[in-house]
Amino acid sequence: MFRTIQVNIYPGEEGWYVAEAVHLPVVTQGRTYDETITNIREALALHLEDESPDESGVHPVAP
Repeated sequence: MFRTIQVNIYPGEEGWYVAEAVHLPVVTQGRTYDETITNIREALALHLEDESPDESGVHPVAP
C-alpha cells in the first residue's frame, strides 16, 4: 500500500511560494514554483529519512 502526501502550495510574501505538507510538519518555500517543488521534495525526504519505506508506506517518486 502506498501513502500519498498531500502538499498545499500557495503564494507567500514578496513573490515567494510556500509549500506545506497537509498531514506532516513540513513547510518550505522557494522563489519559483519549480524551486518550491524541489524544496518540498527535499524537505519531505529529510523528514522521512529515518523511516522505513515499507513501514511508512511512502516511497520516493522520480521528479
